[in-house]
Amino acid sequence: MGIPYYYSFRNLWTRRLTTVLTASGMALVVFVFAATLMLAEGLRKTLVDTGSYDNVVVIRKSAQTEVQSGIDRSQAAVVETQPEVAMAGGERLAAKELVVLISLPKRGSGKPSNVVIRGVAPASLLLRPQVRLREGRMPRPGSAEIIAGANIAKRFQGGGIGETVRFGMRDWTVVGIFDAGNTGFSSEIWGDVDQLMQAFRRPVYSSIVFKLRDPAEFAKVKARIESDPRLTLEVKREIRFYADQSEAMAKFLRILGVTLTIIFSLGAVIGAMITMYAAVANRVTEIGTLRALGFRKGSILAAFILESLFLGLLGGVVGLFFASFMQLITISTMNWQTFSELAFTFTLTSAIVGKCLLFALAMGFVGGLLPAFRAARMNIVEALRAT
Repeated sequence: MGIPYYYSFRNLWTRRLTTVLTASGMALVVFVFAATLMLAEGLRKTLVDTGSYDNVVVIRKSAQTEVQSGIDRSQAAVVETQPEVAMAGGERLAAKELVVLISLPKRGSGKPSNVVIRGVAPASLLLRPQVRLREGRMPRPGSAEIIAGANIAKRFQGGGIGETVRFGMRDWTVVGIFDAGNTGFSSEIWGDVDQLMQAFRRPVYSSIVFKLRDPAEFAKVKARIESDPRLTLEVKREIRFYADQSEAMAKFLRILGVTLTIIFSLGAVIGAMITMYAAVANRVTEIGTLRALGFRKGSILAAFILESLFLGLLGGVVGLFFASFMQLITISTMNWQTFSELAFTFTLTSAIVGKCLLFALAMGFVGGLLPAFRAARMNIVEALRAT
């Protein structure tokens, strides 16, 4: 004979204070766990969304980032004339770009941080439809004019429209602000590639980006470019290229988050265990009565485990509720691959929700298992004699 579910819920309601305190401890642990996963997912999503499945990035072999790469003009000419490159209006959708790092002071604190400067070609905007000019205009070719990403304009001195930034021994005027959504491009400054190459005395490009006329032709063009004896280049889909940029940082955040969560969860499990042991001690006579009425040990065990699982679920739901508000916050960190600052937001996904709820239920189960066994093993006569 099984004990009705409402029996467990009624006992939790009777012990409202201890229920709230125990669930709150679990909620805090779930909040930390969820926030860490959201942080890693936000970083990953920001960089993955930066790329497009149809676009291809070509960099020098063994270079992990565009900053480390170098492609001379003769190699660039070979790449941009590949037959798989898409055409638009009679022009090839290929852009030879330069990527360098500069240091700019932040607004408010004045602390310097690295910022990506990207030299772009006319095709660069066509290759990135997620980039939209929000204010001002595009830089004039051959001029010392630049456009800044929305995160740069908000967070760095000189990044606002009409302001001036000095780098490469020249003063550059910000004539436009562009918005690239929650992508890495919003944390960059763009200017004319030829002007930036002169300013930084760079005779080579950092990368070549082109759009495939047919995404299925990626393997073909990759094999041809990487096997060409004239070239020492590596070919990646743009989406894969930017996913690789997030791998090291996201892995570190996940390891850090799991470590902190394990430490905090030990306290939450101990708290749940103490709560359930107290519940068993306060209900000895009641347990004896249930056993005398014919309820089996398995039913008693299930009832106490159910209470503990409900505590875990309650804590998980509350923790996720408060963690969801973290999506309203934009933070910045250093991208360990490029050593530049990258702004991104916390991202909550259904997978994270599932992991957090399972983790909360696991804490509840572990915390209630031993007290439940103690309750189920009680001697009926001794339990009925307890006062």
